[in-house]
Amino acid sequence: MSNRIVPVIMAGGKGTRLWPLSRASAPKQFIQFVGDRTLFQATLSRVSDPALYEAPVVITNEDFRFLVAEQARDIGIALSAILLEPVARNTAPAVAAAATLVSRRFGSDAVLQVLASDHDIVADAAYFDSIRVAQRTAAGGKLVTFGITPTEPATGYGYIEIGAALPGGAHVVKQFVEKPALPEAQGMVETGGFVWNSGIFMFSAGQVLNEIHGLAPAVGTAAREAVEKASSDLDFTRLDAEAFMLCPDISFDYAIMERTSNAAVVPSSFTWSDLGSWDAVWKLGDRDDNGNVSSGNVTLINTKNSLVMTRTNHLAVQGLEGVAVIASEDAVYVGRLCESQDVGKLVKQLASAKTTACLTESHPTSYRPWGGYTSVLNGDRFQVKRLFVTPGKKLSLQKHHHRSEHWICVKGTAEVTVGNDLKIVRENESVYIPQGEIHRLANPGKIMLEMIEVQTGSYLGEDDIIRIVDEFGRA
Repeated sequence: MSNRIVPVIMAGGKGTRLWPLSRASAPKQFIQFVGDRTLFQATLSRVSDPALYEAPVVITNEDFRFLVAEQARDIGIALSAILLEPVARNTAPAVAAAATLVSRRFGSDAVLQVLASDHDIVADAAYFDSIRVAQRTAAGGKLVTFGITPTEPATGYGYIEIGAALPGGAHVVKQFVEKPALPEAQGMVETGGFVWNSGIFMFSAGQVLNEIHGLAPAVGTAAREAVEKASSDLDFTRLDAEAFMLCPDISFDYAIMERTSNAAVVPSSFTWSDLGSWDAVWKLGDRDDNGNVSSGNVTLINTKNSLVMTRTNHLAVQGLEGVAVIASEDAVYVGRLCESQDVGKLVKQLASAKTTACLTESHPTSYRPWGGYTSVLNGDRFQVKRLFVTPGKKLSLQKHHHRSEHWICVKGTAEVTVGNDLKIVRENESVYIPQGEIHRLANPGKIMLEMIEVQTGSYLGEDDIIRIVDEFGRA
């Protein structure tokens, strides 16, 4: 058995509390908020030391599989496995499936670190000191969680009351406390002995599976069968859908940690945030002399202690204080930073209305394994898109029953198949794809290829794609 930790990264959440940038089809873990990497890539980097860690196991869903693979490849980090959940079943089934896989590949004594892909953490000396304490405690048979020293009476986090000390630096968990009201949170911070529940865990594969089969047997049995009947698909391991759907929908905290007699907590002083609100993003950002955090093309006048971010047009804000102004390609959110925990309620309201539901699901920019596209303009029987294709990648060989397409190259060099002809299309050149004709777009160059695509026809939906050959295994 290796003495290295096996990281298990949970990357399947579809969080919307950072709307309008984070949406169901492109949630916050795959978005770059701070620094030059996405939260998922930053998480991968924290577990990349080969002296301490094995290659990570990532568990995600079908929709995010290529995002996971491409973002890992982009920063040069190899993955041990990408487990695909056929349906969302919360964190207990995800942990059970990952622990089953790890036990089979690395042995039941292997120590897992289960961590979310969308947290912001400063991986300093205090962080790795906590990791080593947790590793020793987990190897001794405990189910370990990390408790963050509170810096304020936050009401958006759960708390853990610290119990008696254990050998090596960890403590017994005295009790878990649900997200409190402000007076209760203030009391816990003032009294001391309470830490934030980070949702980061460490335990041996065998120990956690024993606990799951004892405390949540339906979860353990269904997850084990889902792994046993799993199938391989390119770089992915697909959990068996029929078995996994039998898993109860329950969190790991509720199913195991709050019921086990083996829970331990490592009090930790490293900087941590689950980035669950725009207020949290503001607190972690680099503030100017007026306390503002800004990103993108922004002009601020007489504005203080605010978060202003734009991904598209220029954003000018004047005479405001303590607000979040967030602009995506197709929506703008304006609200008080102190009320940003309630963005989820706004998203639910948007999702319930037919005219705005689409704003909660997908961005104008959609990512694909070959690159992606941005919707620029939609009209009656036509639409305009900007395609971007990564060097060396190509789209599927395909055809459409209901539309024709015009492609104009604006950056790079394109290799275009139309019927039996293969053409090279350079900048400022164009090509026409008749309705029903077999075609393919590829980037043979060394820089990103950008094309403007004009579609015309009676039906322009993405489901009017008949794939004939596809290197990514899509139907």
